[in-house]
Amino acid sequence: MLDTIRRDFQVVFERDPAATNRVEVLLTYAGFHAILSHRIAHRLRSWNIPVLPRLLATLARWFTGIEIHPAARIGSGFFIDHGMGVVIGETAEIGDDVTLFQGVTIGGTGKDRGKRHPTLGNHVVVGAGAKVLGAIMIGDHVKIGANSVVLRSVPAHATVVGVPGKIIKTLTEEAPEVQMDHGNIPDPIAERLEAQERMILELKKRLEEALGERTQKPTMGDR
Repeated sequence: MLDTIRRDFQVVFERDPAATNRVEVLLTYAGFHAILSHRIAHRLRSWNIPVLPRLLATLARWFTGIEIHPAARIGSGFFIDHGMGVVIGETAEIGDDVTLFQGVTIGGTGKDRGKRHPTLGNHVVVGAGAKVLGAIMIGDHVKIGANSVVLRSVPAHATVVGVPGKIIKTLTEEAPEVQMDHGNIPDPIAERLEAQERMILELKKRLEEALGERTQKPTMGDR
């Protein structure tokens, strides 16, 4: 567990350009405090210690604004940027080197027992305010845009945006980066409307050309 905590601490400097001082991160970064608390609570739960894991998770939520169920399984290199409002459910499973921004929910869609929360692969990035809901699979290197609502499984190397989430790009191979340029994420609805507008303009142009050619042809009265 100590190696995992060291990795969690290290990735803060790798993914947050504002992180420059180790003491500052250790004392003031709520995302690191939340995952540190979760590592301890999860270990206590694995030892079948009652009440204390949930109590520790509740205290962490009060102090950080981040709620992580002690039963959730989270890999190493986990980073929460800012973090206020992040919720991770009981049966959620998160791979290595995953990044969540503020307001993200990794939650369920009902009251069914058993596996009811998402499974995220490695190197996944989930943008601010996004909701990933249900017992779905999110593949490795997936990027989910801010405020998206993802209700279906997503293949590896895909980029998802919208409500409900739609895949706008899928690559067969991609470097394991965790950055997401939210300002340049395309809007699939706007792109579809623009494509339809271009098609209408092209049809209008062809129609005008056809009508023009028809009016230029000599009629029987002109002969």
